[in-house]
Amino acid sequence: MHSTAPRLPRTLNLGILAHIDAGKTSLTERLLHAAGVIDEVGRVDDGNTQTDSLALERQRGITIKSAVVSFAVDGTTVNLIDTPGHPDFIAEVERVLSVLDGAVLVVSAVEGVQAQTRILLRTLRRLRIPTLIFVNKTDRRGARHEGVLRHIAERLTPDVVPMGTVSGIGTREARFAPFTAESAGPGGFTARLTELLAGHDDTLLAAYVDDPASLSYDRLRTELARQTRGALVHPVFFGSAATGVGVRELTDGIRELLPAVAGDAEGPVSGSVFKVERGAAGEKIAYVRMFSGTVRTRDRLDIGDGAGGAAREGKVTGIGVFEAGADVPRTEVRAGQIGKLRGLGDVRIGDVLGVPREGVEYGAHFFAPPTLETVVTPLRAADRGALHLALTQLAEQDPLIGLRQDAVRQEVSVSLYGEVQKEVVQATLAEDFGLDVSFRETTTICVERVVGTGAAYEIIDKDPNPFLATVGLRVAPAPVGAGVEFRLGVELGSMPYAFFRAVEETVRETLQQGVHGWRIPDCTVTMTHCGYWPRQSHAHGTFDKSMSSTAGDFRNLTPLVLMDALRAAGTAVHEPMHRFRLDVPADTVGAVLPVLSRLRAVPHTPTTNGASYHLEGDIPAQQVHALEQQLPGLTRGEGELESAFDHYEPVRGGAVPTRARTDHDPLHRKDYLLRVVRRTSGGGREGAAATTTH
Repeated sequence: MHSTAPRLPRTLNLGILAHIDAGKTSLTERLLHAAGVIDEVGRVDDGNTQTDSLALERQRGITIKSAVVSFAVDGTTVNLIDTPGHPDFIAEVERVLSVLDGAVLVVSAVEGVQAQTRILLRTLRRLRIPTLIFVNKTDRRGARHEGVLRHIAERLTPDVVPMGTVSGIGTREARFAPFTAESAGPGGFTARLTELLAGHDDTLLAAYVDDPASLSYDRLRTELARQTRGALVHPVFFGSAATGVGVRELTDGIRELLPAVAGDAEGPVSGSVFKVERGAAGEKIAYVRMFSGTVRTRDRLDIGDGAGGAAREGKVTGIGVFEAGADVPRTEVRAGQIGKLRGLGDVRIGDVLGVPREGVEYGAHFFAPPTLETVVTPLRAADRGALHLALTQLAEQDPLIGLRQDAVRQEVSVSLYGEVQKEVVQATLAEDFGLDVSFRETTTICVERVVGTGAAYEIIDKDPNPFLATVGLRVAPAPVGAGVEFRLGVELGSMPYAFFRAVEETVRETLQQGVHGWRIPDCTVTMTHCGYWPRQSHAHGTFDKSMSSTAGDFRNLTPLVLMDALRAAGTAVHEPMHRFRLDVPADTVGAVLPVLSRLRAVPHTPTTNGASYHLEGDIPAQQVHALEQQLPGLTRGEGELESAFDHYEPVRGGAVPTRARTDHDPLHRKDYLLRVVRRTSGGGREGAAATTTH
């Protein structure tokens, strides 16, 4: 007897992304209204939108945290994730990308393609996330149709096709008319669509060459859906979130062109945590995209980082699933859905619930890391402990905040993307935790790179080594992006594995602060010497720590040896560089170029376009703000600047920037030993056999 499996509901997890002020949150409101989820469209300026629920978001009129709402389209549940547009909150966008089935990139018809727009689509294409483009604000004065399409093709990708025409653009009467089989015409939409699609499909190209008439409009639309779902092409819709024009056509495009999924609800549990927040009682709530399986209340789940680290276990005590505009209590969350899970007290953003997905690089970053840093200090000295706890909770919600605890100075530093993020952190600490804080001057975060090969070692029972361990390390450069690789140049069986593990973990930890105090992101470290004293005990069987090596000996000795090896190899400090695009009136170039030179910017070959002068080049990250401030005065307010982190370059000229250390400072041996073991010398102990391997 055969049973028919129930038809699983289909889900589309859809991201809405844009440069700030392009109208992303307003479009979210329109989509919810068109689907019948809300009766009245909220306005960002009025602070009554569905997704900007934080008090800070309502006050500032910007999205700070990603938010999930849902609506139904022809039986498919669309989980719509509204993301921040301000570059200071790009980390929120990064976490969402890993759980998306598709995206809508919003572009302003007035401003056109902006800096963040380019970064977002470049990342979406690299990750092969199917993406539609919605050109918003067609009802605003200054809105353009052909000009924006040309801007998109030049600055984003040529693989775009407009899905209709716009009339009355730049007025409240602006309307969007979608192309149909009747209106497309042989020389218009159909020709453009055929040309675009044939460029990605040889079969279609051959059919076009042999018999153009064989390519029916229906076949082209089917192929358009296939290539859009493959992230090869990007249909472009025009409209206005303010008036609702074009939103129905966009909704039809979401249904027809983006890939909804059912998932395997009976398969092994596999989910990804992309957001963590705190509930009213301070409990953790994890936002989870389920890729496979079903999680039920009271289930015990394995929680891991997806990269092979030790797994923890958590018990689910409550579940909410997004339906009809909000999350509703449910007893289970199934494959394809997004759920809010309670009870997982040890959960972190980026964690994997259950089994990791094959082919996924967990822990990978899609955007540049923060390049700024500042020290946070409480206005009341008594609040130091509370401040650290509060910042730790904020770091749970935003791991890229990157706390650095300086135990020596009793200070905490946070990593930042910009000044707006700093203001938000300050306001959040005041409103949510009752803590008034101040910030030191924001500084740039550099990195150190190894420039040569260096080695060092210290032998057990030989001065000046006071530890019961032999450690030898060789440090060599590695390509940019390679990370830190730890190798063994000695036999794995020459001492207990726990000691090797202690050395490797300490090497990785110590490389967070190089010779000049900056992180060393890429290098190869090879262990060249090892040795230990086996476990010793007295006649009555008690363990004698003074005569036996422990993991602590290796953890304490490794920083000293590693720093000696780094000094022998040499390191160079590299500063973050932004790639900039600058458009200025041609008659102002003479005033702009000297300023770029003073700011250590390196412009590339310029181009002219009528009365406009276009420059691209590189500028130190710490100088971008100064350029932004000076540009309006230099160009009569007509200059346009885009910039984004691009790479690191060696610091040239002047003093090498250093960063205050937060560890026990293994660069200064005497002080280090005083802090670590409260002694500055000491040899081995008599009566114990030493085992050493070179």
